[in-house]
Amino acid sequence: MSRNRSRALVASAAVTAVVAAVALAPSANATTSTDVVINEVYGGGGNSGATLTNDFIELHNNGSQAVPLGSWSVQYISAAPGATTTWQVTDLTGSIAPGGSYLVQEAAGAGGSTALPTPDATGDINLSGTAGTVALVTSQTALSCKTAADCAADGTVHDLVGYGTAVIHEGDADAPATSNTTSDSRDAASSDTGQNGADFTAGAPTPADSADGGASPTPTPTPSSTPTPGPVRIHDIQGDTWVSPLNGDSVSNVPGIVTALRTSGSKGFWIQDPNPDSDPATSEGVFVYTGSAPAVAVGDSVLVSAKVQDYYELAGGDTTATTSNLSTTELTSPTVTTLSSGNPLPAPIVLDASNVPSTYAPDLGGANIESTKITPSRSVLDFYESIEGMRVEVDNARVVGPSDSYGEQYVTVKPTEDATYRGGSELLAENATPSGRLEVVADNGSNPEVSVGDVFTGATIGTIDYSQYGGYVLAASSLGTVASGNLAPVVAKSAPAKDLSIATYNVENLAPSDPATKYQKLAQGIVTNLAKPDIIAVEEIQDNSGATDDGTVAADKTITDLTTAITAAGGPQYSYREIDPVNDQDGGEPGGNIRSVLLFNAARVSFVDTGASTVNRSTTGTQVVKVDGQPSLTLSPGRLDPTNPVWDSSRKPLVAEFSFGGKPVFVIANHFVAKLGDQSQDGRFQYPAQSSEIQRSGQAQVEHDFIQQILAVKKNADVVVVGDFNDYQFSPALASLRTGSADGSGTSILTDLIGTLPVNEQYTYDYDGVSEVLDHILVSKGIGDPTYQVVHVNSEYANQTSDHDPQVVQFKP
Repeated sequence: MSRNRSRALVASAAVTAVVAAVALAPSANATTSTDVVINEVYGGGGNSGATLTNDFIELHNNGSQAVPLGSWSVQYISAAPGATTTWQVTDLTGSIAPGGSYLVQEAAGAGGSTALPTPDATGDINLSGTAGTVALVTSQTALSCKTAADCAADGTVHDLVGYGTAVIHEGDADAPATSNTTSDSRDAASSDTGQNGADFTAGAPTPADSADGGASPTPTPTPSSTPTPGPVRIHDIQGDTWVSPLNGDSVSNVPGIVTALRTSGSKGFWIQDPNPDSDPATSEGVFVYTGSAPAVAVGDSVLVSAKVQDYYELAGGDTTATTSNLSTTELTSPTVTTLSSGNPLPAPIVLDASNVPSTYAPDLGGANIESTKITPSRSVLDFYESIEGMRVEVDNARVVGPSDSYGEQYVTVKPTEDATYRGGSELLAENATPSGRLEVVADNGSNPEVSVGDVFTGATIGTIDYSQYGGYVLAASSLGTVASGNLAPVVAKSAPAKDLSIATYNVENLAPSDPATKYQKLAQGIVTNLAKPDIIAVEEIQDNSGATDDGTVAADKTITDLTTAITAAGGPQYSYREIDPVNDQDGGEPGGNIRSVLLFNAARVSFVDTGASTVNRSTTGTQVVKVDGQPSLTLSPGRLDPTNPVWDSSRKPLVAEFSFGGKPVFVIANHFVAKLGDQSQDGRFQYPAQSSEIQRSGQAQVEHDFIQQILAVKKNADVVVVGDFNDYQFSPALASLRTGSADGSGTSILTDLIGTLPVNEQYTYDYDGVSEVLDHILVSKGIGDPTYQVVHVNSEYANQTSDHDPQVVQFKP
């Protein structure tokens, strides 16, 4: 799955409709019951997302004679009965006609909108929506058996169905797990082989009473010859390895049910085998890449002949050998044979804290996870790889990462895990991606435009795919209904008149070509949400020609457009200081020449200008000197050691001295080198290498040493260090900045104010559904009792003015 998948491969999908008397060939020992069987079981009635109001059990008579039921019962026991667990009983009445159905209505839930057909018997058993055992008993006395063997030996048990993870079941395996929107039912012939796992499939509930005699819709075959499934199944293709053991091989007549279509982007469809093997590491689903609109329908039973390919999405310069992305196993250049239509779909796996591991990725010392076996319990990456291509469901999913322009958003399947105070999922340590976070994208390309704290109510159902943008993704064929969380933007408290307020705001590649609305929204955020700070360090101001690489480096038009918009929004007339970079030397968008700019309200604070106007400040660094016993700068504004290699292709810090109430305050505006080139947190190398961290740590060390020089002159000097550091509060770079050592063992000369907030408020940015810290305000020890606020106005919202949130500190110098 990708935003805009581009491929050299051109697939031709030949779709041939032929007759098949079966959807998937039954085993050779399949037999048809000559009597009454449990035909369908549903335990989700009235639950969240359910349409039907009640649970039910449907019987079917395969015989040619009516069967009296007046002394019979249906009984239920939980999936894992304990010593005191008992069977619950619903007595039956009347009889069931030959070829007829018999509907037993059970307990109702609080939801649902549609009543069952008129029931033939009524009880009050509350069946589990996912797992349990139902028995058809020729007496009305509660059973006592609690093992499969004991129930098989009980002569009164006429038929029995264990579903989900039930201990008691017929045959080698349970029927599939059900959900609030799916039941387990037999095929159109109500076949009974004594194997629950083979006899039942999950799909939409289809209750039938004695009046209609019907059951599940009969799959519709198309006329021709009967094909035969080949020897290879989907779980053979997926295997228990990250790369298919059949990668590069051709396979013939692989059977499966079409579970979902992708009609935009990388077009194709998913198939899943409704008869899984017993290995939890081998997925039963796979994507069939057609390259054009798929000519199949959901519910089709198909045979696919194709080439197996593990497909890697490659970023610029990557190769299959070097990419850190994981692959997706696909069937390419397919020929598709349709056997029948209208088949029930395999039940989705409901994702929640009970089955999704607590560890996101294993620590392999940087090794390739593909060199290990898939171990579903080891990590989230393992777990999702083990169900790649299979149907899954997330219920009442809270949004933790807002929709972007591609319709990608993130939810959590663990609502209480690392939750922020506004509904996100927070990063609390290096390599500790919240395990509940999961990307969601609609298969049809729609964009729900959700923000953090919104909820997809009910069931969101789709298949597990993989994207280089966010890792494993739920490719949703149906999204839950959006319930808005009405997340309000944060408004900072205004500073007292005697306090100095300093803010930092990354305005995301601001250029004169940006629409006026961007300037207006930025201005409104500064005036209203940041409460008109006295000083603002603004990052990512582009030059006057924006991203056009024409040698322009001046940014006065960009800055003036911003300050004019602020005044129009009711703010002060800000003055500014900045230093033009050397063309194309400071990184960022090519041609944009982004830089940091210091805006200040001259009616409140004075800028201390030092140094000759003839000095080339782009390449000459400022120095700390002692003047009358006080620290001063040779150049203010000045750049910090701009020719040092640690600043290569990166923004140079802007250093300045201000005077507030006659007291000096030193401000350093930063934009450290970005994380570009680092390996993916969602990828195959774990833990991922962060090559950019070396440069950031070097930058932090240079800056620490410069600040140390100011403090050496005056140990309680007021120094405020602000900006986008592109790294976390617990990173080696921030440790170096605070203490002069990457492990944080040195003496701290700065306080990182993000660490003074409650843990669930320690974030400034939402990246791929992870609330984390990239922007910081740090203050020297001489600044006592600062008031610090992160002002969330952008990163949690679908409609953003910038991808960063600003922050502000207030204090008395």
